[in-house]
Amino acid sequence: MAILDSQGRLFGKVSILDVGAALVILLVIFGIFFFPGTSGSVAQVGVQTKAIEVDAIVRGLSVENPQELIADLKNSAKTNLVIRNQPYGQVAVKNVKPLPRTVAVAQPDGTVKALNDPRPEMNLTTDMLVTLGGDAQITEDGAVFGNSKIKIGTPVELEGMTYRFNASVVGVRIPPA
Repeated sequence: MAILDSQGRLFGKVSILDVGAALVILLVIFGIFFFPGTSGSVAQVGVQTKAIEVDAIVRGLSVENPQELIADLKNSAKTNLVIRNQPYGQVAVKNVKPLPRTVAVAQPDGTVKALNDPRPEMNLTTDMLVTLGGDAQITEDGAVFGNSKIKIGTPVELEGMTYRFNASVVGVRIPPA
């Protein structure tokens, strides 16, 4: 009896293609379970993490009691941060600074002055500058919260127990190395 017959079967019983396919499947299973590879992303190797501060501006937020919201933000130690619709987690609220609502008013001598907005509906609107702090990965391209780069102009969303609103990053402070 020949090892390989005219139809490509080993010992007349098993096809050589079936043996090859079974061998490939066994090697793949062995490779998956015994050599799973390294954990984590290659992109994170050698990346340092630093505490950074981010300033976000909130413009035209409609709220019934702006002073209460600002006090709530100042008193809360943390808030949830969403960057480009991707949840990051909690960051520290370092400072909240209310910004004045003004309008440009032409003066008789031709100059322009910024005066408080007298419209009553502006009492239900607020602008503020929120300073946030957290640990970010520092890469060649800048700071990264989670998997999202944080740069000036990045849209962010702040969320707490009683609020959820959009803001825009206007400042990123990364301490020197």
